[in-house]
Amino acid sequence: MARKPKGEVIRLGGLKRPMPPADLCEPLPPWRFVPAVDLTEWLMAVFVSETGLLANPEHAHLRQANIACLWANRPLVVKMNRAVAMAEMPQPRGNAWTAGRAEQQLEDWFGYEPDFLLTFDAVWWVEADDASACATVEHELFHCGQQRDVFGAPKFGQDGRPTFGIRGHDVEEFVGVVQRYGVGHAAGRTVDLVRAANSAPTIAPALIGAACGTCCRKMA
Repeated sequence: MARKPKGEVIRLGGLKRPMPPADLCEPLPPWRFVPAVDLTEWLMAVFVSETGLLANPEHAHLRQANIACLWANRPLVVKMNRAVAMAEMPQPRGNAWTAGRAEQQLEDWFGYEPDFLLTFDAVWWVEADDASACATVEHELFHCGQQRDVFGAPKFGQDGRPTFGIRGHDVEEFVGVVQRYGVGHAAGRTVDLVRAANSAPTIAPALIGAACGTCCRKMA
């Protein structure tokens, strides 16, 4: 697939994204979780594959990852923050029974042990526009990182596969610090973020009003 010329904005009007089962879109108890196999295939084809419509080279390491997705019928609320998506590395903990039960659940859902598990609020998903949905998916994919060695080089296991890990944000700073002291005194890569924000988006604008469960867990 030919690469888009630099500066061209990708329009998402013709993007066909998977939808959750209709009977899952009622945010009522009890909790329900349903494997989203078609969503997994879609995000791998659209964002991770080298020939994807919204291919991002920063996700190249995920081409060797086992990713699985779940639909949830209710949002996750952490300290009054509503999260509509979350990325995690399933690591069953506890005694042999609790860990074994969790491993069996993953096997029953997906037929394999995923490196990363992405969960999405089904009710929010059906109401979101394409750009917001894509931005949320990419936010979670950015959390699905590859570990680095002491020299900053990507780490690989003995089997040649990337050594995966949950990645934090590029930027950790308070808006008030930037407002009072300027970008030059901000922490981390805030300057890079501001430069990116001041440039035109490469994908149709997204209305991001949703929180990420991976981020909320760090706040808790």
